[in-house]
Amino acid sequence: MAKPMTKAQLVAALADEMGADKKAAGAALDAVCGLITREVSGGGAVTLPGVGKIYCRERPERMVRNPATGEQIKKDADKVVKMTIAKALKDSVND
Repeated sequence: MAKPMTKAQLVAALADEMGADKKAAGAALDAVCGLITREVSGGGAVTLPGVGKIYCRERPERMVRNPATGEQIKKDADKVVKMTIAKALKDSVND
């Protein structure tokens, strides 16, 4: 498996694609990440065309097991961030 792209590499690639400098590409990336964070933390969802949908899902209260002791404990309800991958991206990986 290849190493994940770092933020610096992503900014450099984005700047190249945009035909802009790294400062503008970094600001654009930070703006998009901020918008996604605000929307999802507020209970909404964001669809990135061709990539997928990022959303927040509530998990109910449940019983979990401590792996060290085997003890059963009750975990309160919480929220988790999920992402559904777009079919176009799945298909491009499998071709």
